[in-house]
Amino acid sequence: MSGWAIQGGTNWGQSGKGTWPVLSGPLPNLAESYTPRTESGLALANRLEPGGTVVLVTADEIARELGAVGGTGKTQLAAAIAHTLWNQRAVDLLVWVTASSRDAVVTGYAQALADVGEPDPYGGPEAAASHFLTWLAGTDRPWLVVIDDLTDPAALEGLWPRGASGQAVVTTNRPETARHASSPRVVWIGGFSRREALNYLHTRLHADPDQWVGALDLATELGFLPITLAQAGALLADTGIDCREYRIRIVEQRGRLSAAAGIISSTVAGAGALSIDLADRLPPVGLAWPALALTCLLDPNGIPGTVLTSQAACAFLSQYAGGASVNEAQARTAVRNLARVGLVTIDTTSAARTIWAHTVVQALARQALPAGEYEQAGLAAADALAEVWPQHGASPVLEQALRDCTAKLRQATGALLWSPEPHPVLLRAGDSLASAGLAGSAVGYWQAMIDAIRPILGPVDLRTIRVRARLADAYQAAGQHSDAIAVDERLLADCERGLGPEHPDTLNARSSLSRAYSAAGRAGDAIRLAERALADTERTQGPQTPDTVAARSDLAQAYLSAGLSGEAIAAFERTLAVEEQVVGPDHPDTLTARANLAHAYRAGGRLGDAIPLFERILASREKVQGPDDPDTLTARGNLASAYRAGGRMRDAIGAYKRTLADRERVQGPSHPDTITARGNLADAYHQARKLKDALPLYERTLADREQVLGPDHPDTLTARGNLASAYHSARKLTVALPLYERTLTDCERVLGPDHPDTLTSRGNLAYAYHTAGRLTEALALFKSTLADCERVLGPDHPLTVAARDNHEAAAKT
Repeated sequence: MSGWAIQGGTNWGQSGKGTWPVLSGPLPNLAESYTPRTESGLALANRLEPGGTVVLVTADEIARELGAVGGTGKTQLAAAIAHTLWNQRAVDLLVWVTASSRDAVVTGYAQALADVGEPDPYGGPEAAASHFLTWLAGTDRPWLVVIDDLTDPAALEGLWPRGASGQAVVTTNRPETARHASSPRVVWIGGFSRREALNYLHTRLHADPDQWVGALDLATELGFLPITLAQAGALLADTGIDCREYRIRIVEQRGRLSAAAGIISSTVAGAGALSIDLADRLPPVGLAWPALALTCLLDPNGIPGTVLTSQAACAFLSQYAGGASVNEAQARTAVRNLARVGLVTIDTTSAARTIWAHTVVQALARQALPAGEYEQAGLAAADALAEVWPQHGASPVLEQALRDCTAKLRQATGALLWSPEPHPVLLRAGDSLASAGLAGSAVGYWQAMIDAIRPILGPVDLRTIRVRARLADAYQAAGQHSDAIAVDERLLADCERGLGPEHPDTLNARSSLSRAYSAAGRAGDAIRLAERALADTERTQGPQTPDTVAARSDLAQAYLSAGLSGEAIAAFERTLAVEEQVVGPDHPDTLTARANLAHAYRAGGRLGDAIPLFERILASREKVQGPDDPDTLTARGNLASAYRAGGRMRDAIGAYKRTLADRERVQGPSHPDTITARGNLADAYHQARKLKDALPLYERTLADREQVLGPDHPDTLTARGNLASAYHSARKLTVALPLYERTLTDCERVLGPDHPDTLTSRGNLAYAYHTAGRLTEALALFKSTLADCERVLGPDHPLTVAARDNHEAAAKT
């Protein structure tokens, strides 16, 4: 039999995007023979209050027996609440998020935003998560958000779900978590009541009433703990022995797993030992234990099934198969045997989170692993994760599950994966954070890796250097330019000292620092380093290697950022010539190089050269990538912008209209790129003096920006200023002036008083005052704007020149 066997319970799928009700996240199935906790669980499903937060915490007496690994059934209780409310149609939205890390919460919220059909703010998962929380706070649809297994309250900092229409349930083993919630209701969850424990055993053993003999004594022996009763029930159902016999075996098994005193009781350890022993005697004999050894090192909240049936996993299991080679089917059967005796559960509906293992079971297995086997299992688990991790195209859900598994493996194995060098899966996990747009989490990840490997390898070891380079990239992606520069400067110095000035990693460090300088506005420093990086790379690698082409493109961008369009054009022309020669005229890299040159031509005022190049790029994109590819849509928008800059307004408006129609059709009317296209068309209408066409588009653009990005996003501020300018042009000054004033106030508050956009807004308001005849106010504002521009930008900056001209003209009136 292929595939994973279903272990019982309801199989939940996700609702279609934007349809109601909506289920988002891996809601766990209820356990087989689940017993409602009407006594020990306080019937919480019927006592949740709108706008409230319930925190389910392990009771103190259980925590002393089990440590921080749970076992009281908090997750199952939360799942029962969720199932009840869903089945009663009491909620329109049900979100289940496993809080293994902050990036896991952010990813879950971003997925929930997509599932409810809200537009993606296109600022990465952090922006999507923020937008989702705003949606929760404002919606009138009833919702439930479950935050399961919160181990670190910092993971929810700024991410607590709130809203008058919703309810939140949080499960945790840490009582202090409740202090971070708003008006929380804390519920201490201990074991089953006597009645619930007996109901569970009777339900589990309904096929043979003779097995019930001694049920109360057994439940008492097991401390009424749901986790141990579940293991006992599974074993009793499978073997047919009665409760009295099982209790005798528990007593005999005490101490077999050498449970640490005060961490996990010998009774709990004994129950686990009986289950492990039974699973290991099922065919294929001897493979359940090594399968559990792998499972106990990975994320308890869901392991991709392919990890435990990978070649690396099969190779590890083969060491326990008496010399035989274990195949995928046998590995899958070994995991099913673990599920058969209640040590794991299997969710056949999820490829990303297929195998769930309770933290108590994981802790027992880790305690029982001899040191040598522990290390072998750790390395095998790392190899398995690296083996199944897709290089491209993995869903965010799968990426998050693999990151969570890697995080748990790091925690469980200590320095094992760092020495003698970082295991590839550690690098893959960090790269995954970066590619997912989780820049803040990537910064923390790479810094933690550096802290771990620097004492082992030293600061100038090649492996340390490459991790430090990733940290600099993460800072850059997060917009923390000063931090990126600090890391890059130290990295370059260490590379030059430890590797030599012409080592490839030294050249890469020099290029990275140049890009960081450019992003921070330090054009002179950027150009100096970029010129040296290109010269060194070209001398050591040749003029046509990919690294040399990239270095030349970096230099061209640095020139362009500094306003040196002539130098930028020359460098881009050389880059394009090399790309055409090496990879061909229609290769994506060539098309990118051609687009860079076209932009440089436009920046240099050479529209006669830029427009034909933009036209050729669009034709090539349509031919190679298709008319609906995002790059093709961008190319059409770039051509429209070039037409507009060249005064070809009829062509520009036609191209902008086609771009907007295509983006609405392909990406949807509320996608950020579509909103930008709508604003661009409004600008073209405005420039063409077609204000009746421009104003409705400007108004809708501002409304969309406020809804998708929020009122304080820089793009929203720009949209508000553009609408004010259009009203001004239409001589609707009573509407324009308040918009200008709000735009300036918002820019000063959000961007700061010296930001170029703030200075522009100040000048625009002064011009509007002048038009309205408020000459005293206009002159004072023109004067202060000129002084600020000269102080911040210098006397020759175009904005300063415009401010000076405006002030002189106003002074003469």
